Amino acid sequence: MPGTSTPSASSRTRRVLAVIALATAVVTAVLAFALGRGTAGTAAPATVSTPEAQEPANPELLALARRDADDPLALGSPDAPVVLIEYSDFQCPFCGRFARETKPDLVRDYVDKGILRIEWRNFPVFGAESDQAARAGWAAGQQNRFWQFHDEAYAEPRRRNAGDFSEDNLLAMARKAGVEDLARFEKDMASEAAHQAVTRDSEEGYGIGVTSTPAFLINGRPVLGAQPTDVFTGIIDEAAEQARQQEDGDE
Repeated sequence: MPGTSTPSASSRTRRVLAVIALATAVVTAVLAFALGRGTAGTAAPATVSTPEAQEPANPELLALARRDADDPLALGSPDAPVVLIEYSDFQCPFCGRFARETKPDLVRDYVDKGILRIEWRNFPVFGAESDQAARAGWAAGQQNRFWQFHDEAYAEPRRRNAGDFSEDNLLAMARKAGVEDLARFEKDMASEAAHQAVTRDSEEGYGIGVTSTPAFLINGRPVLGAQPTDVFTGIIDEAAEQARQQEDGDE
């Protein structure tokens, strides 16, 4: 009809993701409030939604998996049936919780068995130290030590924008992570290539409606906040089964 138009698929996706983004912000605000009320060095249990409440897989989100065999910021086979994309900030306490409490189980039970691939996206949202840490992680990846740096950065809760991610401390983390050429690490961290890589990841996240961390996509299905490990395993199992059924149907 004159004066009307049919929304494009990308417009519909943006509207859906705007709702997802709002949900993420609410979950993060609740979790941040709970953390603030917890005792020092601890966090209150996360208030999270169940897998049934999550948005279904979206083909446009599914296509964001890069599956680059040479990506140093990824774990697992490029051909794994399930890809988990993680948008995270090294200063985010709940990203740290996921890194310490959930990721090791996912690596052991799914990545090491060829079922899951984890692709990291730098999504610095807490200021200059977050951006600096993101570039440091990318620089460590240039020497194939990103995940060692990741584990060192998240080894313990750290203060936000209080110098814990200063250049000197990032250099110390890189040294502990086994980065051999520290002069190259410093050069890479300050490079335009690092800036562009972090910007690419951030723009991807903002482009699909991510506004806070951690945020995940599991085969195109959004998972929001620091959810319990069994939430992740349930969605991964379901995605792996769907991938198997699709493969069987294609034969």
